[in-house]
Amino acid sequence: MLLNEIIEKRERSAGAESMTNNNLLGLLLESNLNEENNYSKSNTMTMEDVIEECKLFYFAGQATTADLLIWTMVVLSMHPSWQKRAREEVLQVIGDKKPSFDNLSHLKIMTLILYEVLRLYPPTPLIRRTRKITKLGEFTLPANLEIMIPLLFVHRDTEQLGDDANEFNPERFSEGISRSYKDQISYFPFGWGHRICIGQNFALLEAKMALTNILQHFSFELSPSYTHAPSTIITLQPERGAQIILHKL
Repeated sequence: MLLNEIIEKRERSAGAESMTNNNLLGLLLESNLNEENNYSKSNTMTMEDVIEECKLFYFAGQATTADLLIWTMVVLSMHPSWQKRAREEVLQVIGDKKPSFDNLSHLKIMTLILYEVLRLYPPTPLIRRTRKITKLGEFTLPANLEIMIPLLFVHRDTEQLGDDANEFNPERFSEGISRSYKDQISYFPFGWGHRICIGQNFALLEAKMALTNILQHFSFELSPSYTHAPSTIITLQPERGAQIILHKL
């Protein structure tokens, strides 16, 4: 209902000088209007299409990255030595300046940490649908079958990683993702193949930028009231919240 009202308000102001197209909704509506004016109204998105696009970008883009940051702060609170290493790297590479695209790419330790957090706490299970009858090993899958792959379990497979599969150890990625697992395709927090997430690089960049700003200004630890209870509610979230105490540096 709220999205409906926002979209209708923006549509009424379409073409007005005050209308801004510097956000997702504005760009969608501008594209829709151009399509309608220059081609055919039958090719434009309906209200339902626009709402679904907004929801998709929110859950796939914003909510998942927010969850990644939450779990990263939780894990670094549990492992203060890695928090210290990440902060030392940030101060060495960036100092107290604002992070840029170029210097974020030099944060090797932070990259390892984010890979490991994505392994232990992947934002969502992977869902795929068969378009036709598909042969998968010994199984024959019918068309239009929805398959859910529980990354939470696949990423912690001891046969792939060894006995420390449930432990936080970013060093496992020090020689690259392909060398961390016996089977490279056993790690796919952003999907795999033709359906890999188009926003994976942007999501990691966004997470690095936010985490850099936090590490530059704060140290943090878990509150005594924190209870570790990962729960999947569309995305993987702390069921009872993430109570984190920040200390200004």
